Amino acid sequence: MAIFNRVILIVMDSAGVGELPDAEQYGDMGSNTLGNISRAVGGLELPNMGRLGLGNILPLEGVPAMKSPAGAFGKLAEQSAGKDTTTGHWEIAGIILERPFPTYPHAFPPELIAEYERLIGRKTLGNKVASGTAIIDELGRQHMETGYPIVYTSADSVFQIAAHEEVIPINELYRFCQIARDMLVGEHAVGRVIARPFTGQPGSFKRTERRHDYSLTPPQDTLLDIIRAAGLEVMAVGKIKDIFAQRGVTRHKPAKNNADGMDKTLEFMAQGDAGLIITNLVDFDMVYGHRNNAAGYAGALREFDTRLPGVMERLQEDDMLVITADHGCDPTTQSTDHSREYVPVLVYGSQVQGGVNLGTRETFADLGATVAEALGQKLPTGKSFLREILK
Repeated sequence: MAIFNRVILIVMDSAGVGELPDAEQYGDMGSNTLGNISRAVGGLELPNMGRLGLGNILPLEGVPAMKSPAGAFGKLAEQSAGKDTTTGHWEIAGIILERPFPTYPHAFPPELIAEYERLIGRKTLGNKVASGTAIIDELGRQHMETGYPIVYTSADSVFQIAAHEEVIPINELYRFCQIARDMLVGEHAVGRVIARPFTGQPGSFKRTERRHDYSLTPPQDTLLDIIRAAGLEVMAVGKIKDIFAQRGVTRHKPAKNNADGMDKTLEFMAQGDAGLIITNLVDFDMVYGHRNNAAGYAGALREFDTRLPGVMERLQEDDMLVITADHGCDPTTQSTDHSREYVPVLVYGSQVQGGVNLGTRETFADLGATVAEALGQKLPTGKSFLREILK
């Protein structure tokens, strides 16, 4: 039996809250995305998340622990192997991966690139581990002269293809990405193939907002599939649809940035449909975390915090708001890659008991199980904490 009519789940992409016990295996000792940012900028100003209990999860300069938080609070440990977007979102939705997606710290094998070039009918540039902005600055001119797409990767399990929109039209770039996605299976089944379009001239290239992610298809039903099968809506904002390879999503709104993602979330809320609204806010990770911009990350956190009252005021009596993350990406460390961290969970609503300390949960899937139970469904993975937070 459903207790809530609707759950609004907002994922602050990369907003980790401290290293996991196995962080050393990933080279992430000392990572603490939110904690280290708060120290680096001399304190965060996040009164709304603070009121929900964010400062009760971990020490945060500028966000004190509350005696009586308005929300339930805690942190989630990642049980899956890995620290990427797909792994984190899939675990929230009930899939725990025993093996991480493959990564290529020394670039893709030459035979793999040769096969890809054969399939698309042209040569490629790059094939290296690189920053997305740096590699277009380095190879953008040559790309414009030759028409060869730029292929690169990172510490994540990604096969990224960059192309100037006036050299390789966006639909052609998407076709090249789909070819790569179809090719990258088995031992080379990377988590995501990503289209990285850009515009401009040498010296002033700029990535556009027409990025598109091609994820693997989840190997089993997820929280999204279960909710959809129950006849409820699954309303996805941002790259959620791509992360789940479109499975389980009934409606989708793309988002240009965090602010647009919040706007689209409010649009779905205004429609009043029962089910799940699930939003990914990518700027924290893509614009600030990977670029080691702690001040920019702090600013993005403040901007998100100022938008929260607009969401909270629109909650109905039978709505539940959840705020979480999918991994870390500490901008204060030397690394520009994701970090293996706990993620926060804040839960709020008129039926939610404020001040409940959920402690440290064993898996992100506990959140998915809670969302499923709230909507009258059952997720096979994870342990629901719904009964702990109900008034």
